[in-house]
Amino acid sequence: MEPRQHIDFNGLAQRIRQWGAALGFQQIGIADTDLRTAERYLNRWLAQGYHGEMDFMHRHGSKRTRPAEMVSGTLRVISVRMDYLPDEPDPRAILDDPARAFVSRYALGRDYHKLMRNRLQGLAKKIEAEVGPFGYRAFVDSAPVMEKALAEKAGLGWIGKHSNLLNRDAGSWFFLGELYTDLALPVDAEVEGHCGTCQACIDCCPTRAIVAPYQVDARRCISYLTIELKGAIPEDLRPMLGNRIYGCDDCQQVCPWNRFATPTPEQDFVPRHGLDKATLLELFSWTEDEFLSRTEGTAIRRIGYARWLRNIAVALGNANRDPAILRALRDRAGFANPVVCEHISWAIEQQQGRGS
Repeated sequence: MEPRQHIDFNGLAQRIRQWGAALGFQQIGIADTDLRTAERYLNRWLAQGYHGEMDFMHRHGSKRTRPAEMVSGTLRVISVRMDYLPDEPDPRAILDDPARAFVSRYALGRDYHKLMRNRLQGLAKKIEAEVGPFGYRAFVDSAPVMEKALAEKAGLGWIGKHSNLLNRDAGSWFFLGELYTDLALPVDAEVEGHCGTCQACIDCCPTRAIVAPYQVDARRCISYLTIELKGAIPEDLRPMLGNRIYGCDDCQQVCPWNRFATPTPEQDFVPRHGLDKATLLELFSWTEDEFLSRTEGTAIRRIGYARWLRNIAVALGNANRDPAILRALRDRAGFANPVVCEHISWAIEQQQGRGS
């Protein structure tokens, strides 16, 4: 590696922020790679089994908490924030209408993974043009990376009691991305936490997944149940899902800091295919080809058609009694996937049990 004494790292850090803003990032911070505190927390969380079926959380050993083991030579992590909140009426109105389908707001638009990774690659090219070849690798929720812990160290916010990153000016409606680098950039100061005595997120969680401040049992979390869990959703938790068919935003919706969040300027995050207005029956009627077509380019597609139907069947079971719902469920009662069939049968029983 060529000597880098000629690089003005302080000036470079300022230019990185400017380039990042031009690329559409709302905030950029720089962290070192010392994640010992986060490593201890992660190991306790794994030991308690709170990760459920997410074996990838421990599959890579210490690479997740030791960036230099993941990418040799890493000295700093450039952490970026990109806001995604749609400009729309209060989405809680959807939750109040059991006939409508609630999709987590982050998944309504274009899948953020590729978009942000391309922007991070663009940032790396800007740096390369300034200092010459350097070691780097871009990540957007795509590898064993402690993105929230790194963002916290980089001064982008603090981890709240619901385990999401919070920012005083932007709340929590944003994506995170990272650029691992071998450049000895100056690091940013961490910010203090500002949750105080508030526990609105804990009190509102439909399934009581936030078992204690800063501790989430993923096995009870609706986002885990509707996205990560591949098999049957536990029967005792199904009624608590309401009409949430992909993810859950309750803990973010009640957070006081999200009063300061502003709609995203990123047009790629604008809701697609009417997913922000769709009814359960409309989505349940999709064929597999329609599902693949209408979720193309979104994060939703990764769960596949069977899990999509499984989730909607639960929501239909939770809906008010409706002959149209019963007909739709019975029409799909012979679906090839046994997990889907079991959830449809459960939903039929729920509908019939409500009487006329």
